[in-house]
Amino acid sequence: MPKIDISNVPFKTGSSYPEKYAAQMEGRSQQSLGDAGGISQFGANLVRLAPNALSSLRHWHEQQDEFLIVTEGHLVLVDDTGETPLSVGDCCAFPAGDGNGHHIVNKSESDGAFLVVGTRTATETGWYSDIDMKVEAADGKMTFTRKDGSPVDAS
Repeated sequence: MPKIDISNVPFKTGSSYPEKYAAQMEGRSQQSLGDAGGISQFGANLVRLAPNALSSLRHWHEQQDEFLIVTEGHLVLVDDTGETPLSVGDCCAFPAGDGNGHHIVNKSESDGAFLVVGTRTATETGWYSDIDMKVEAADGKMTFTRKDGSPVDAS
């Protein structure tokens, strides 16, 4: 049946970031709704943010588009232009190759959530706007390095 029972989709917490950045994702969880429904050409994730939580480190993608719609609470988009308040129903679009790094922050005292849909590509390079880091994804593996390709410091 095409209907996805969200109550049966597990929450993922934690981070794939190097250890020195992973703790910054405390309070973030997601449900991979697209995976639960067998979708393979794009990802669809329901992301929940506790108060003061971040969706990710501020980043942008070379090949993958991202689109989101706020489904709960009051959140804030942080990008190169500053901070933009977001409420239920507000949408954001992040075209592939646009170097305007972004993330979503919950600065409220209540939980917030958004549905994010993004392209899936065989390989991808992402860039982190506020730190000296990039990620390369291939064959289901993510490799984090400094922007020049050298190793990221462990501490």
